Amino acid sequence: MEFNTVSVLGLGYIGLPTAAILASRGVNVIGVDVNQQAVNTINNGEVHIVEPDLDIVVRAAVATGKLRATTEPEAADAYMVAVPTPFKGSSKEPDLSYIRQAAEAIAPLLSKGALVVLESTSPVGATEQLCNWLQQWRPDLSFPHLAGDDADIKIAHCPERVLPGHVLQELVSNDRVIGGISPACSAAAMQLYQLFVKGECVITNARTAEMAKLTENAFRDVNIAFANELSVLCEQLRINVWELIRLANRHPRVNILSPGPGVGGHCIAVDPWFIVHSCPEKAKLIHQARLTNDGKPQHVIEQIKRASSQFKNPVIACLGLTFKANIDDCRESPALDIVHRLIGDNSGQLIVVEPNVSAEKIDQLLPEGAEQMSAGQALEAANIVVLLVEHKEFLNLDRSRLMEKVVIDTRGII
Repeated sequence: MEFNTVSVLGLGYIGLPTAAILASRGVNVIGVDVNQQAVNTINNGEVHIVEPDLDIVVRAAVATGKLRATTEPEAADAYMVAVPTPFKGSSKEPDLSYIRQAAEAIAPLLSKGALVVLESTSPVGATEQLCNWLQQWRPDLSFPHLAGDDADIKIAHCPERVLPGHVLQELVSNDRVIGGISPACSAAAMQLYQLFVKGECVITNARTAEMAKLTENAFRDVNIAFANELSVLCEQLRINVWELIRLANRHPRVNILSPGPGVGGHCIAVDPWFIVHSCPEKAKLIHQARLTNDGKPQHVIEQIKRASSQFKNPVIACLGLTFKANIDDCRESPALDIVHRLIGDNSGQLIVVEPNVSAEKIDQLLPEGAEQMSAGQALEAANIVVLLVEHKEFLNLDRSRLMEKVVIDTRGII
């Protein structure tokens, strides 16, 4: 297949870098997003998310005319769907409505020979559901879940597996798992990804590809849950968990991860629930890991409340809101969850410090009840300091300014 034009639906943390990398390889890329402000920003050669070097690649791609953004899909040789897959309310049930909306938007544009790739992390069976939706809207075309290799349209699943802060590098260097509805679908998708992926493209079927991504993040979630549970045990037993982990990891076959205030991001905090929802009676260990990690923010809040009881007028400085260090992504962030709950509990005067997120965005994320300050101002004002994210700005805090504070260090920075 030849891919002269590729449409990327969803210009967020995965879609925009993917679109920019493809455009840098000489492909004409049409980026599609429902957010008009994001579209305008990209067409001006700028970016609306924080990711190292992404602004440089986007600016070059827009300047050469290889990348442009729009709110309405246009015809292309291939369509890459990178839209959100959140939960339905608090039920932890996967919400595929954004995938359905993307399918409905591109269905009228499909022509014989087109390729559709679902990149969104999805529960097992979502790629087949995508086929069903497209067939409903385009009965004049044949689809691979019924016609196999002879289908008019090729459909595959290829989940991303990148680390925020290293997205541009890992989009190119990481291996990719490509699962087609049929072998011909897998082959077509592999041709597309080989335009920019230097890692190995490994072929499987769609269901296995879907489960591979969920499995990778469930594995990490279970390991983090062990570390988080260990930190709670060590607190009760009056043991320094950070020293304990360093000592245990000297064993040649032990590699305990670092505990934290919980687990965030749209991958590790979400994907294991897709497995649990698919097989609730069987996924016992995966389910318990999710409960352990989802319960860690409450444990941190209880620590803060105990500290607050020591002061007549507690002033609590929370350092960090994002789900990991040195990025602006607050999706499923345990730090943000902790701050929200503290505001709701009226635990004391609350200060937030977040160097990677704009003040305007913080105002949108938080209800009234928290004051934004710099790290220096916060250390001056607070009597309780809670380290929630290991941003580089926090790694070299003046320890002398913490000597008379109650410090709750959830990341082992100090």
